[in-house]
Amino acid sequence: MKHTISVLVRNQFGVLARIAGLFSGRGFNIDSLCVAETQDPAFSRMTIVSHGDDAVLEQINKQLNKLIDVVKVTDFREVEHVTRELALIKVNTTAQTRAEIVQIVNIFRAKVIDIAPRTMTVEVTGIEEKISAMIEMFKPFGIREIARTGRVAMARK
Repeated sequence: MKHTISVLVRNQFGVLARIAGLFSGRGFNIDSLCVAETQDPAFSRMTIVSHGDDAVLEQINKQLNKLIDVVKVTDFREVEHVTRELALIKVNTTAQTRAEIVQIVNIFRAKVIDIAPRTMTVEVTGIEEKISAMIEMFKPFGIREIARTGRVAMARK
């Protein structure tokens, strides 16, 4: 089962390494990890997505709360929330395929952010399934490169 955890931490050297170490020490792989400052530069928010059973995740939540630089842990299993991901996708294009690619971009409400003679770079945001579906639509054209942020999440209330 996939789990999404938000961890508000003090913006200190080594915090990311300690949190990643906690996961690896428990044999948990981190599927995606997004970290950035909050509205207060003294704090950062980490959004961590991982697979595992509920018992191990419960133990990780308890261990996270014991770390000195951790301010708050939110396990999104128990909270109504919204999630999004951002992806940049560089797709092969020709004069003949450019219009078809732009049509796919419009259907997915994405944006063309760069055009070169043989490629087009597209920005798309949404849930993971939307981004994966768009990637599948681009595969026949040939994908040169993909950069994905991983999931970010926020409680609704």
